[in-house]
Amino acid sequence: MDVALHIGSILAVMIYFSEEIWKMVKGLFKSYFLPNFKEEGNRVFWLVVIATIPAVLAGLFIRSEGVEWMRSTKLVGWTILGYGILLFIADKIGMTIRKVNHLGVLDALLIGLAQCLALIPGTSRSGITITMARFLGMERREAAKFSMLLSIPTIIGAGLLVGYELYQEENLLSIILAIDGILYSFIFSIIAIYVVMWWLKKSTFLPFVIYRICFGGFLLLDSYNYIHYLH
Repeated sequence: MDVALHIGSILAVMIYFSEEIWKMVKGLFKSYFLPNFKEEGNRVFWLVVIATIPAVLAGLFIRSEGVEWMRSTKLVGWTILGYGILLFIADKIGMTIRKVNHLGVLDALLIGLAQCLALIPGTSRSGITITMARFLGMERREAAKFSMLLSIPTIIGAGLLVGYELYQEENLLSIILAIDGILYSFIFSIIAIYVVMWWLKKSTFLPFVIYRICFGGFLLLDSYNYIHYLH
């Protein structure tokens, strides 16, 4: 179900950024599938590939070890709260002068390494990659755009793997639930993307920081039984 929800969101991303994706495809064919950083579409494609590699390697390792032991309320609370504060710092001190096509190989690798942290529950893949992009001086909308483009290969790969597992299991109920999750995720994701990109035209990431601090703080209070004591 985790992957199904992400598949729904990735379909929304691909529709919203269809023009950028088409540029990447054309740039790839123009350069005969070889890296050519002088061509914008080709450059963005290979930056996404480079940034994806760390997450793929980390994901394979985590998959073999399992992540269920990390799904504790305390850990999720601390990651939501801590990375919310880190986003606030990055958004405050980061310059807003760079676009996606200004990124280099090292920048892409740093954002890709940041994405690996999203394997820890509560981190937020988009949040941590946007945070790193802001530290690297990217404009807010450009940071969000690269983060969303970066999600496409990672989540499609995970979706194909889980889809194959569902096919092997031949569990009709699981397949129906997955499709249901994809549908609802797509609907709300497309709305969320339009709202976020509109908001970032004129404002900062502060609302998301406030949300993460409040939500993370609530989870920590609950995990340490402070809410119970208040009652």
